[in-house]
Amino acid sequence: MAAVPDARVELQIAGTWVDVTDDVDKSAGISHSRGRRAEGSRVDPAAASLTLRNDSNAYSNRAPTSTNYGKLGRNTPMRISVGGADTVFEIPERTISYASTPDHASLDITGDLDVRVDVAPALWAGGHANAQYELISKYLTTGNQRGWLLGVNEYGGLRFWWSSNGSTFTQIDSTVSTFFGPNTRGAVRVTLDVNNGLGGYTQTFYTAPTMAGPWTQLGDATVTTSGTTSIFSNTAVLAVGDRTTTAFQNTARRYYSAEVRSGIGGSVVANPNFNAQAPGTTSFTDGAGRTWTNNTGTLITDRRNRGVLEVSEWTPDWHSSGHGVTVPVRGAGILRRLGQGAKELASTLRRRIPPVGLPKAYWPLEEGRDATQAYSPVSGVAPLSVSGFDFASDDTMPGASALPRLTAASRFSGTVPAYTPTGQWLISAVYLWPTAPASNTLLLDFTTTGSARRIAVTVQPTSVLLEGFDAGGGLLFSTAVATAGFSFHGPWNRLEISAIESGANCTFRIAWVDVDGTPWENTQVVAATAGIVQAITTTCGALAAGTSLGHLGVFDTANTSVYEFADNGWRLEDAGTRAYRLGIEENVPITLAGYWADMVRMGPQRPNTLLTLLGEVEAADGGILSEATDFVGLTYRGRPALYNQTPRLTIPYGQLAPSLELTDDDRHIRNDRTVSRVGGSSARAVQTTGALSTAAPPAGVGIYDDSQTVNVGTDAQCADVAGWLLRLGTWDEPRVPKVRLYVHKDPSLVQAITSLTVGDVIRITDLPSWLPPGPLDLIVEGWDEKILPLSWEITLNCSPAGPWTVPVLDDTTRARLDTSGSTLASGISSSATSLSVATTTGPLWSTVSGHRPFNILVGGELMTVTGLSGASSPQTFTVTRSVNGVVKAHSSAAPVRLAQAVILAL
Repeated sequence: MAAVPDARVELQIAGTWVDVTDDVDKSAGISHSRGRRAEGSRVDPAAASLTLRNDSNAYSNRAPTSTNYGKLGRNTPMRISVGGADTVFEIPERTISYASTPDHASLDITGDLDVRVDVAPALWAGGHANAQYELISKYLTTGNQRGWLLGVNEYGGLRFWWSSNGSTFTQIDSTVSTFFGPNTRGAVRVTLDVNNGLGGYTQTFYTAPTMAGPWTQLGDATVTTSGTTSIFSNTAVLAVGDRTTTAFQNTARRYYSAEVRSGIGGSVVANPNFNAQAPGTTSFTDGAGRTWTNNTGTLITDRRNRGVLEVSEWTPDWHSSGHGVTVPVRGAGILRRLGQGAKELASTLRRRIPPVGLPKAYWPLEEGRDATQAYSPVSGVAPLSVSGFDFASDDTMPGASALPRLTAASRFSGTVPAYTPTGQWLISAVYLWPTAPASNTLLLDFTTTGSARRIAVTVQPTSVLLEGFDAGGGLLFSTAVATAGFSFHGPWNRLEISAIESGANCTFRIAWVDVDGTPWENTQVVAATAGIVQAITTTCGALAAGTSLGHLGVFDTANTSVYEFADNGWRLEDAGTRAYRLGIEENVPITLAGYWADMVRMGPQRPNTLLTLLGEVEAADGGILSEATDFVGLTYRGRPALYNQTPRLTIPYGQLAPSLELTDDDRHIRNDRTVSRVGGSSARAVQTTGALSTAAPPAGVGIYDDSQTVNVGTDAQCADVAGWLLRLGTWDEPRVPKVRLYVHKDPSLVQAITSLTVGDVIRITDLPSWLPPGPLDLIVEGWDEKILPLSWEITLNCSPAGPWTVPVLDDTTRARLDTSGSTLASGISSSATSLSVATTTGPLWSTVSGHRPFNILVGGELMTVTGLSGASSPQTFTVTRSVNGVVKAHSSAAPVRLAQAVILAL
């Protein structure tokens, strides 16, 4: 193990990471902070500071004599790392790579298979619907060399593929997730019994803390009785990590070891133990004789990144004599750059249509009130000429900025540049036509080079009519769709007019689709050609006044998906998917943790800055947006990934740096919370009983109210959000805002400290008698650290973890309901193990044996109930005393309650 802290500083110069540690001023050391500074506040940009000695002129970017002249500047990437952690095979974030061993006869297993992997991925449960990735495989799609592949699916469960012929494959998922938290080490295993003796095959998944076990079955065994199976003997390499021929997510992973056995529990044919290799090893032979080689971008390392930042400030400093030149360096996380001069993102339709639909002409019509024409963001397309438009008068379209309303004198015309015919086209727009007109009124009129030289859309009192006219003005086709009862009038819709050639015929289609995806349509097939759309020239009738119109586009394909979801502003999109999509659209790397389907459904995404939109995700879902430590980018830890965590670090009180300070004040009390939906209704949640209720002291603490507006998808969600915020605001526990550790004095802490991510739980045990009985579980909100050559001090910013313990079905602890009110029917001594408990209100305590054991609290003493009897009040409890170390007698009428009562999650 390397000396602690073994810090290293690197700068990315001309695309290469250069170690500059020797030039760091050791006396000043390295200061680094990230995450939230206080409970409930937004994450501040990560920050790091250090000083480089510059006598060699290496860090004078503007000095022509410097070896790095022109190579350094603002936002130069800087990486800070420490050594001394476990040695692992690492696939960094945003890297698609692997370690592999060549095909060998012993690896060509066609019968029973047993595969095991010990790994710590950045996430186990993906935050969006496509978040699956590989763990280990002998699988190649090229040349139909599919064998088998073990991976993690988007739900955080295990997924196993295998093929019996190299071409087609079978895929089976575990019935439950692995329950490992982000960045947590865990071992997983799959066995395949190709012939279970019952005319079928059996596949079983397992998990364990490490490769050493013990192995626990994960969910239900999967048994297929439709026939036996086999595994194709293929020529693919055995790979730990990604397969470049699959299209899975490139999740960061740290591998400790892997194992492949021929037969269930059979002979080992490959067992790379990365943890046993020297850091820097690029190739080695495992215990089964297989030679493993690292692929590009991977490494075997005992180093862990504390932060990858951007140098935001270079400030040269020198002594008056001209000697002792130094460069104080300030690094910052990506939030600093994103928060400076950020422009408001355009509407979802404006952002999606040009890059996805590749329109031949497109006019958003999102101009300001005084506009006299409508510009096109498509190169070479002239502005739309308009008159009689009341611009920026309707801001109710979810996926658009304010759009114009038509007046009685509205007219618009635009030319579509010539393009190569494809045999089909589409014209689409969004509109809101309030009520049916009293007589026929023109909505759209355009020309093509096809058989229908002029096409018109007319809104009639009870229908919408699509007509096509030939070059001589004769009617070529006519089709109508009834509007009564089909939502043409009233809501926002998108209009779709299309043509598709097929042989000598052409199908003309008219349709409208409301912004939540319900279509109404009609088509007509005639002997005709489609041609291309040439121009749009429409003079609307007076009865079209009051109709709102926008995002008029012309496309050379009849595929209508370009407007989908963007027209309603991605309303009801889950929080994780929204964050992930925004990151892709803005080229900002964002990794996600937490099961996406359990995250809050969002309201429409309206124009705003990127950080504001990501802040809406964080506020609505209740997760944590922070900065990544391994790359310049962001992470979003969704609310599901904060629930019911196993502590990442457990440390006795005596190992803490002095001193642990508790605050027991009213700073975070909020017992009356109102939550409103953006543009919608509101809900209120109030704590009316208990120590932190709105009741006047001493029954409560009085009123501490607040209100928040969140961008959730429906009004009904407001009550749930308000209830969850009330839980957080009335959690009755002293705060421990800071936990300080001297890592250099206890190197055994390095592995846990370097694995901590924002949102993880730590546990402090063996609390002294003057503090509340423990253990004390805390969520890590962020940290500040100071690294010197011989010392490493880190201060963790914390909040209570208790509120994040939520019910789990069939769990004797986390699925038990409390009674409304129970007390001791008689006093007990400090050693009594039988209690008489009276239930004053609510149902009696369950006497079913399967509902035990469970924990109760009586006067601050934690007891475990092992037996319970009595069909009426009072009931008799048999208990194990002083579970939390509290030894005391209790008087009659002392309250009895569950140690962990069920409070539903958001």
